[in-house]
Amino acid sequence: MVFDFNLVSIFVWLILTKFSHALQSDIDCLRAIKGSLQDPLNNLGSWNFDNGTKSSICKFTGIDCWHEDDNKVLNIKLSGMGLKGDFPLGVSNCSSMTGLDLSNNNIRGNIPNNISKLIGFVTSLDLSSNQFLGEIPVDLANCTYLNILKLDDNRLTGLIPPEIGLLNRMKTFSVTKNQLSGPVPQFVNSTIVIEAESYADNAGLCGGPLPPCRGPPMKTRTPAIIGAAVGGVALAALGFTIGMFLYLRKLSRKKEEDPLGNKWAKSIKGAKRIKARYLYLSMFEKSVSKMSLNDLMKATDDFSKENIIGSGRTGTMYKALLQDGTSLMVKRLQDTQHSEKEFMSEMVTLGNVKHRNLVPLIGFCLTKKERFLVYKHMPNGTLHDKLHIMNDGDKIMDWPLRLKIAIRAAKGFAWLHHSCNPRIIHRNISSNCILLDSDYEPKISDFGLARLMNPVDTHLSTFVNGEFGDLGYVAPEYARTLVATPKGDVYSFGVVLLELVTREKPTYVSKAPESFKGNLVEWITQLSSASKLHDAIDGFLVGKGFDSEIFQFLKVACNCVLPGHKERPTMFEVYQLLRAIGQRYDFTTEDEILMLSEDAGDADQLVELIVARDV
Repeated sequence: MVFDFNLVSIFVWLILTKFSHALQSDIDCLRAIKGSLQDPLNNLGSWNFDNGTKSSICKFTGIDCWHEDDNKVLNIKLSGMGLKGDFPLGVSNCSSMTGLDLSNNNIRGNIPNNISKLIGFVTSLDLSSNQFLGEIPVDLANCTYLNILKLDDNRLTGLIPPEIGLLNRMKTFSVTKNQLSGPVPQFVNSTIVIEAESYADNAGLCGGPLPPCRGPPMKTRTPAIIGAAVGGVALAALGFTIGMFLYLRKLSRKKEEDPLGNKWAKSIKGAKRIKARYLYLSMFEKSVSKMSLNDLMKATDDFSKENIIGSGRTGTMYKALLQDGTSLMVKRLQDTQHSEKEFMSEMVTLGNVKHRNLVPLIGFCLTKKERFLVYKHMPNGTLHDKLHIMNDGDKIMDWPLRLKIAIRAAKGFAWLHHSCNPRIIHRNISSNCILLDSDYEPKISDFGLARLMNPVDTHLSTFVNGEFGDLGYVAPEYARTLVATPKGDVYSFGVVLLELVTREKPTYVSKAPESFKGNLVEWITQLSSASKLHDAIDGFLVGKGFDSEIFQFLKVACNCVLPGHKERPTMFEVYQLLRAIGQRYDFTTEDEILMLSEDAGDADQLVELIVARDV
């Protein structure tokens, strides 16, 4: 076997290193913050930038990092430290920051008018109990990830920008003890409840939970009388029009014929259905118009068995073809444990989770008991079906395509774990949840759905392609703890990687001896202990010039399925390792994550690592 020295070097360095260095931009960020603020109590004394160790920033007072393996600044918490000065513009360099708390200090001046450029990805911003003055900048409405915004106890004046009400993730908003006036914003997020206490001690505010805003004084009562009369006539006309519309629509429905192909569809369309038969399909993308439940049933031929794409832990996926020729996928979820309000809120959140390697969620539809999700159609189906082909005429995927799918799927999962906020643990990773578009670009489905399902049922009982017991993807520690973790996702993805390189199913190994009754991971472990790991490689791939890459790929997969969860790499590391293996291919895109730190170590140390390991 011939190895590329540079590739092996990168591979070994990555697998033995825990990415313990911070980005230079994070260091510059904290240095700029300390330089711009006065610290009379020396609370930032631990912020020492002279020791030359980048990883030390996670030990700074008030700094939270993402996690022990990835030292990028997550939160800056400087509350009650007696700091003085203007808003620290240097926070813009903390590009991974999701929380900023400067409360209970003596920071003065205006809140920057371009604040979204400084903290665009922040979900929690607390500037309360300072000396900020002037107006609340309209640009705060461009901080679209905000869940919490606290501006209490400052000297802010003027109106609260109504655009802030468009922040659909907002959960907490408070501006008490300021000098604000005018109407309070109307929030589009129906789940947020802003009490009057959140606006207390602002004498000029009105509307919402506060007393109504007063209109301009009326000079005489005559215009009001005339207006009331005209309004009454208009209201009566509108009521008549609505009544006729509902009556005609009812007649139209009675004329429709409803041939049904299965009992479940009949239960939806039968006499006991919700009175409002046409249920809205809420859309996240303008390219698809609003549809009724009837539209979905027609598009799936009454959810016929012939249109089933696949079944999994979260539900059944159907092919759907609209009358205009648009192809979609409709998933009927298993029973969820959430109310309609909670479900709709969750859907709004998931609708805003967008990444190149995630299946676009177009919309959702709900009845009294049923929940449907509508996705963009993926013409090449699931990775599972492409690997485990049933027909002799189907083409077997070559190695570069399998490697591409692995790298880009890993990128999507790494984004869910390390860049998405809040972090999304998939919980149900398998080759069935990785779909392939027309260019065989992998798209991850079912992300975020585990939170809507029964947490035990979604993990311990599963139904895939008509077979119960597809537990080959579940990390061993989950059976003991019933706690989902990122390292559990890594294990599941490691099984997918083993599928890619062996073309064997997780729960049944065709190449194993008849006496072997274990699963794919157990078979791989057995071969590894006997130094026969090369026997696991799919025979279709052997001897075609990819042996070195395939073997390294297999080693990464083996690291992902180690029995001890602490020994497994993070999903970010998995992505980096796979990228290193596929460096000679054109798999990179413009938004790749930084792969190596600028000071990865000298060549002599790297050679020592290579000699020390039998790769």
